[in-house]
Amino acid sequence: MDSFRCFNKYGTTMKKVLTFTTALGAVLLSANANAAGFHLREQSAAAQGNAYAGATAGAEDNSYAYYNVAGLTRQKGTQLTMGGTYIAPKATAKKVRDKDGKRDADVENVVHAAVSPNITISHQINDKWFVGLAGNSPFGMITKYDHEWVGSDHGVTSDVKTATFTPMAAYKATDKLSLGIGAQLQYLWAHLTSSSSSTGTAHVAEDGHSWAAGYQLGALYELNDSTRFGIGYRSEIQHKIKGKMKSSGSMLSMAPDPKMAAQGAFIDSLLNQRIKVDLDTPAMLSFGAYHDINDRWAIMAEYQRVFWSSFQDLTFKSRSGNNKPGYNYIATVKENWRDTNFYSIGTSIKLDEQWKLRLGFAYDQSAVRYQHRTPRIPDTDRFWTTVGLGYQYNEHLSFNMAYTYINARKASLDTGLTGNDDGRHVHAEYHNSIQAFAFGLSYNF
Repeated sequence: MDSFRCFNKYGTTMKKVLTFTTALGAVLLSANANAAGFHLREQSAAAQGNAYAGATAGAEDNSYAYYNVAGLTRQKGTQLTMGGTYIAPKATAKKVRDKDGKRDADVENVVHAAVSPNITISHQINDKWFVGLAGNSPFGMITKYDHEWVGSDHGVTSDVKTATFTPMAAYKATDKLSLGIGAQLQYLWAHLTSSSSSTGTAHVAEDGHSWAAGYQLGALYELNDSTRFGIGYRSEIQHKIKGKMKSSGSMLSMAPDPKMAAQGAFIDSLLNQRIKVDLDTPAMLSFGAYHDINDRWAIMAEYQRVFWSSFQDLTFKSRSGNNKPGYNYIATVKENWRDTNFYSIGTSIKLDEQWKLRLGFAYDQSAVRYQHRTPRIPDTDRFWTTVGLGYQYNEHLSFNMAYTYINARKASLDTGLTGNDDGRHVHAEYHNSIQAFAFGLSYNF
């Protein structure tokens, strides 16, 4: 009976601490790292220069296969493309206050810089068949607050990394139509922490990982030598994440009062166990168009629908020890994300036989509405401005560089609206911007 009373009193408290697991949603996306949600579009320096306008139709080198695998049919012989993007976000939480209106210090550098690498190798088997293998990191994030900040119940550190390997093949069905298919093999790792003064628990950490698979489809239609259209689809990937939750210990367990000490020990037992959560990365559907106006100028456009609505909630289960079969229900965290739209337009200008200038502009819709925004994911709409340079060194070797500035709308946050406000009630305003620097090289053997 004492244990039951303790659980009844502290079961809600445990859920307060478990709000840190909302960051496992970060497994899906890349909180304020770049694109809406946690998606990293930075898989091609050339495509980035045009703000990914026409990415599903451009097929200028084999790195574009991330957006449309059918574009491999435009890559003759054997080609290797590799590169990376350094993403430098700036996010500040201002006007931070608790439910009583008490102000807390502004939090600087909420989101940390990261590198998104990519590599693709492709080979032309004959006039009809082309194959390739790509490696990239399409989802990822690093956010970090001070342990003492007023919203520590909702999250302190979120560090999520993914690695995706995609074997793929493309078939030139006719002179105008190409089709492609690929298999996404994805590894996901997450390290998440929070603190909870309300439970007397100083620090809670979770590590989890998962292997899962999905697929990729694409089609490219070349109306003529100057105009082409593309469609690309990347399926959702269903992850079954397993890991461990650890606590540094409840301060209540050290209390002289035997009842408080027992309650603290019970909390410790709840916060040191194996956990499991199922979640899906979103499916993505893209349409692109590319047109050469003349020998120097080209224009392009892109539309993408990201199906974030698959991320509605997270249900957590746990088991204590290594020998007990099965997992028991802990809690469900509501997320209520929505599908998003991405629009971009771009142009390319050949300055001479070696240099190409790329320009682009994009609008990226937020996956999180105001009433569901959390400190882990202070997501908001973004406007992209990009510029890129391509340099053809010789017939085999070329280089691409790109710079992107992303201006995010001010994001207001009130955890009392989320329905998950089991931790301390937090109000804040987020001011966010991102700079991204990309470099890539392509070699044709």
